[in-house]
Amino acid sequence: MITILLLSIVGSVLAAVVGTLWYSNKTPMGKIHMRYLGFDKLSEEEQKQKMEAGKAMMPKMYAAQFGLSLLTAISVVVIVIMSMRNGLSFAMSAGFVAANWLCFMVPIIGSSILWSNCERSLAWKKFFSDISANLVTVILIAVLASFFA
Repeated sequence: MITILLLSIVGSVLAAVVGTLWYSNKTPMGKIHMRYLGFDKLSEEEQKQKMEAGKAMMPKMYAAQFGLSLLTAISVVVIVIMSMRNGLSFAMSAGFVAANWLCFMVPIIGSSILWSNCERSLAWKKFFSDISANLVTVILIAVLASFFA
C-alpha cells in the first residue's frame, strides 16, 4: 500500500512536469491553450496584467491540480501493479490504462470542450492536444509503476 501511495505521489509530480512542458508558451500545444484562454485577443500589456493577477491563485490552483492528478495516478498505479503482480505483462496492464483513458478521460475532455465557449475552429486542436497530454501522462505513470510491480 505504501508503494502505491508513494508511486502515486511521484506520478502526480510527473503529471505536473508533463503539463508544464506540454502547455508552455513555447510549444504548439501551449499556443493552442493560450488561444483557448483568449490570450491571443489581448494586448501584450493586458496579457501581463492577467498573468500578474493570476499569480495569487497559483498555489491553490496547483494544489487542486495536484489532488486531481493524484486520483489519476492512484488509478494508473493500482491497475499496473495489480495486473502485473497477477501475472499479466506490462503491455496488457498498459492496455487497461489506455482503455481507461479512452473510456473516461477522452469523453470528459470532449464534453468539456464541446460545451465550452471555445471557438469551433480551435475546438478539435484543443481536444487532441488535451487528450494527448493525458495519454502521455498516464503512460509515463504506468511505465514508472511497472518498475515496482
